[in-house]
Amino acid sequence: MEMEKYILAVITTNSAKIAGGAPVFTCDTKEEMEFVAANLEAILDGIAHGLGEELYIIVKH
Repeated sequence: MEMEKYILAVITTNSAKIAGGAPVFTCDTKEEMEFVAANLEAILDGIAHGLGEELYIIVKH
């Protein structure tokens, strides 16, 4: 069985709320978080989803 959907990365400005097995990228500002999310989206060939003011995830669909 092959996984088809999974989280590739988590990008946040508040690492205190994050736990789990995906790579976590902690940023200092919202602008930096958006920049990192956009670049990882392209690099990892995934889709960035904003889940709040402090959190993005990169997902492979």
